[in-house]
Amino acid sequence: MSIVQSITSSFAPIHKEGWRFIAIFAAVTLLFFWLGFQPVGWVGVVLTAWCAYFFRDPERVTPLQEGLVISPADGRVSAIESVIPPPELDLPREMMTRISVFMNVFDVHVNRSPVPARITKITYIPGLFVNAELDKASEDNERQALTLETANGTKLGVVQIAGLIARRIVKFVSDGDRLDVGQRFGLIRFGSRVDVYLPNGVAPLAILGQRAIAGETVLADLNATGAGRTGRKG
Repeated sequence: MSIVQSITSSFAPIHKEGWRFIAIFAAVTLLFFWLGFQPVGWVGVVLTAWCAYFFRDPERVTPLQEGLVISPADGRVSAIESVIPPPELDLPREMMTRISVFMNVFDVHVNRSPVPARITKITYIPGLFVNAELDKASEDNERQALTLETANGTKLGVVQIAGLIARRIVKFVSDGDRLDVGQRFGLIRFGSRVDVYLPNGVAPLAILGQRAIAGETVLADLNATGAGRTGRKG
């Protein structure tokens, strides 16, 4: 591979949702330069570059083995705990394993379906914009909940949670749509979290603190039982 190919291959496509924000950042930056505010203009250049980086939408290689639950988001696995799912998911009111993936402002924010499934319900809940890493964010923050049903009737929940900076959850899908595993279903603008609710008895394969890649990292196996995995830093 040539040096040029190596450099260009590191740049991911930009999602169409980002172009107007990039244009706004760029226009304001040019205005500052035109007005002679050079230092502020260079800050605008950095912010415009960051905005383009934020809205990147790279291709992913998704595992297709039946039963695998793939991460819906890029980021850090910030919590793995047993909880009662939120009522908007319309799931049984029993303990389920919730895996939370926290996205900072440098992570890819395009979200992907964790399993091949049909969307049985989408619910938007307005709310606050506290730090998405806090546990109360799952109940207090603006969020969008998707209930997914696989071909064999297994139901999972996926909740997009807006964060401290996030101010908009964008959906690409509707009730009744069928999703392939790894298919893009939405985007959260600027720092947030995605929760996955696993059926009772399904042990997580994700490890607390690990980095997850949307559409690639395996969070669980619906066909497997037993204890979850552990890990160590090194």
